[in-house]
Amino acid sequence: MSLEGVTAEISRGEALRRLAVLLAQGGVEEPAREAAALLRVAAALTSRDLVAAPEAPLGACAERVAEFARRRAAGEPLARIEGRRAFWRHEFTITPDVLDPRADTETLVEAALSAFAARSGQPLRVLDFGVGSGAILAALLGEWPCASGLGVDASASAAAVAAANFAALGLSDRARTLVGNWDEGLGGAFDVIVSNPPYIPSADIPGLARDVRDHDPLLALDGGGDGLDAYRALAPAFRRLLAPTGWFFLEIGAGQGDDVAALLASGGLSVKTRRRDLAGIERVLGGTCA
Repeated sequence: MSLEGVTAEISRGEALRRLAVLLAQGGVEEPAREAAALLRVAAALTSRDLVAAPEAPLGACAERVAEFARRRAAGEPLARIEGRRAFWRHEFTITPDVLDPRADTETLVEAALSAFAARSGQPLRVLDFGVGSGAILAALLGEWPCASGLGVDASASAAAVAAANFAALGLSDRARTLVGNWDEGLGGAFDVIVSNPPYIPSADIPGLARDVRDHDPLLALDGGGDGLDAYRALAPAFRRLLAPTGWFFLEIGAGQGDDVAALLASGGLSVKTRRRDLAGIERVLGGTCA
């Protein structure tokens, strides 16, 4: 099925059918669901529009629909194509410079909110290492109205994306960004330190799903030979920067929990909570200074 078949004259219903065939040929999983999502985004339609008027012609948006379909069939995630990703209660602009925030990472937000439920109205100081799009920090600040945050990233382009997202969400007065290498040059005491660091072993990156391998920035994926390089850098940073009653929350890769916990323990930190994501995979470690 060629993209020439997606024209202004065909109906929305026929467009859905043709898009599903095209995406299936491209190896996209659940092509019918993906076709509907793509058509809604590219044609600015709602699910109700597609159900109520499937016979309506595709019209002037056909070229945009065809372009989105070409990119999705080639493996680019729809959120990348649109440049937007929903996370927690917000939507974030994403660019090729930042990791696409995924639902699994909401486990980290949930862990932090649970641990600080009794302190949610306090003026907490929050630090996010590897801030990327700003999704984690913005989610927390949205739930903690008196908190302020600092997002650090080694990529100036990523830090700029985070700053723009903070501004769009009305958080610029409580969130700022810093370009830097982990905790280099940082001081002060933070009540909450969070991070979704790179944790994929270098040798595993070529075998990742193409939507991750080809579209997420390598800087946000590559965790070194064993995938633990970032945790080695973060352990002493946590120890130095955590307030006496502060907590850290870390996202980890599948099967890394015990190794990361041991690494943290050797650095004077104690894991107090371990959380699994919706798939049942251990995804987050939280803890304090020992």
